[in-house]
Amino acid sequence: MREDKKAISRRNFTKLTAGVLGSIPFMGFPNHFFNTDSIIKGDIHISLFSKHLQFLGYNEMAAASAEIGFNGLDLTVRPKGHVLPEQVEEDLPKAIEAMIKYGLSPRMMTTNVWDITDAEQRKVLETASTLGLSHYRTGWLTYSDDITISESQAVFTKQAQALSEFNKDLNLIGCYQNHAGNHVGAPIWDIPTILSTADTNYLGCQYDIRHAVVEGGNSWELDLRFIEPLIKSIVIKDFKWGVVDGKWQPINTPLGEGMVDFKRYFSLLKKYQINVPMSLHLEYDLGGAEHGAKEIKIDKKEVFARMKKDLNFIRNAWGSVE
Repeated sequence: MREDKKAISRRNFTKLTAGVLGSIPFMGFPNHFFNTDSIIKGDIHISLFSKHLQFLGYNEMAAASAEIGFNGLDLTVRPKGHVLPEQVEEDLPKAIEAMIKYGLSPRMMTTNVWDITDAEQRKVLETASTLGLSHYRTGWLTYSDDITISESQAVFTKQAQALSEFNKDLNLIGCYQNHAGNHVGAPIWDIPTILSTADTNYLGCQYDIRHAVVEGGNSWELDLRFIEPLIKSIVIKDFKWGVVDGKWQPINTPLGEGMVDFKRYFSLLKKYQINVPMSLHLEYDLGGAEHGAKEIKIDKKEVFARMKKDLNFIRNAWGSVE
């Protein structure tokens, strides 16, 4: 299968070890710390969305993720995230240091970055680049009511081109998530338009199957077929439709208990030879952890058990299809 060209390189790994870990005693690290091949070994690379562990500090978060069996963490580097944008130069190295300490691969982060005329957003990307990260989710876009959709798209297209050029200079890949609702990219057909002048080696789509099925119903396969050349990372989660307070709406569920046909989805990913970093999101009840709570209402061991269950589902489902 084709792997995303931005898998962690030895050059990035060297930058990481030099920039972050130079003062750390090597005796404390497991042997596979020195072998990048073992870090990214496996058919798929699955990171945990760190939003769900924001009740833990960097070391506890990394230790728990490694123990559960994840390959890495999709770090929240955004307002109210694990790393605040205004503190990125100080705190992102600490988070990466903790990940490496516990054998996790630093590849992904989730940001609010889109407009590189903003100095703070540029600093987030520049810092991530020096630390060896390779993929990040951009901020979301919304169509203004004051101008037409086509006029909004023209603005977003120019911003996307500039962002892709900045990414190229930093050797990063930005990924715009298709998100259900009144967001740009909910009708996934508008993403290629916005990326039409961008360098799509460095700016593409973070494909979210849950949101694609919410918006696309039975046509999600067409959406996937259309967007697949632009997919640079993937979000995994599930849902079902239900009535809440008298209104039909999507209800998030553990993987395999909702409407996403993972067997069909994974078979298509393999057909299209899409093997890019995956981020697992758990947005059903986790005692507040699903929303990024700093304090949770259930035992953390139960949170970890539910994460392990979903992780095992992904690996088993992936391995069951050709």
